[in-house]
Amino acid sequence: MKFSRRDFLAASAVVGAGLPGIFRRAAWAAPKSDQPGGRDTVLVVVQLTGGNDGLNTVIPFRHPVYAASRPTLVQPADRIRRIDDDLAFHPELEGFSTLLEQGALGIVQGVGYPNPNRSHFESMDIWHKATPSSQERYGWLARSTPLMGAGAIYSADAAPPLALYGSTGYAPSLKSLVDYRLKTPGDDPDVRAAIESFAASQPDENDLLSFVRSSARQTYESSERIARAAAEYAPAASYPETPLGQHLKLFAQLIDAGVPERVYYTSLDGFDTHAAQSLSHGQLLRNLADSVLAFREDLKHHGHDRRVLTVMFSEFGRRVNENGSQGTDHGTAAPMFLVGDAIRTGPIGAHPSLDDLDDGDLKFHTDFRSVYAALLERWLGVDPARVLDGNFAPSDLFA
Repeated sequence: MKFSRRDFLAASAVVGAGLPGIFRRAAWAAPKSDQPGGRDTVLVVVQLTGGNDGLNTVIPFRHPVYAASRPTLVQPADRIRRIDDDLAFHPELEGFSTLLEQGALGIVQGVGYPNPNRSHFESMDIWHKATPSSQERYGWLARSTPLMGAGAIYSADAAPPLALYGSTGYAPSLKSLVDYRLKTPGDDPDVRAAIESFAASQPDENDLLSFVRSSARQTYESSERIARAAAEYAPAASYPETPLGQHLKLFAQLIDAGVPERVYYTSLDGFDTHAAQSLSHGQLLRNLADSVLAFREDLKHHGHDRRVLTVMFSEFGRRVNENGSQGTDHGTAAPMFLVGDAIRTGPIGAHPSLDDLDDGDLKFHTDFRSVYAALLERWLGVDPARVLDGNFAPSDLFA
């Protein structure tokens, strides 16, 4: 098949437009370092959508107000998983207990923000933008990734989050590595072979053609590397056969394949437990803990555990008192969870007081933007002042 330079340029434009940023940016991958704040550290975000009941996730089991406020939702003392003398995990959080024993789990308590909004959409937007201001259009991670010289990837069954929306649109979204195979116009194998042959040929006297050829070669090499990763990757842990488990498995594959992205984002829905909370909340927590534990074990086996930090958050917690439907209504402060080698182990900050409530709600003491500031400065190597609207002292998250 005769394939001219003009044809090559035209086809390359089509192919390049159809490939995600992880391939087009392959030539500019950040230099590697496995130290906090290094240029190769990775942040994985798991969004718990709907408002996770923090009080039944990290339980102040000795406090009399806890049991008195939740006659049907109180967790039995003989089933809870002890964190320390005063706090315990929900019985279904066995995976979190294992991570805590391994010294890899941090529990940031009492996280929220001033004048909390109890609307799912408004509160989540505030977390995504890192500000209540309606003037801000873009997400905090989308504002951060250009400063890292890297990008983000989203994988979940829901629409991409505002956190990943920036001036060029949303971060790439995918469900499997098949989404990123190299495509040519019409999937013509002759066109593909010709393009790859031309890209691999010797430098041309024409500087523009040499640049295009070099860029195309890097793109195709990245495509082939990802394709090989899809075929050869062997997970070292048993992931739950749930969407969350499979999304995290995909992230482990991409990280092991060496893609240059440094932010990965997924979500777990279902935490709006207004009625019959006990069964559904327990199932959600087990899915979360088992999936994150498998992810951690898989990363460790492949040698990536030191450079990956996983953070879990929800838009708000639930009220202290259960409602008349054996569920809980929208509240305020809730815990965040961090998994990684570099973080402080165990509870970080005090559990919100059950004796000093704000109209039946827990009072927050840690602004979530201080958590973001620590992640940006200490983990991603980005100046928080260039991302956050305001001066937020970084939380003491790292060992």
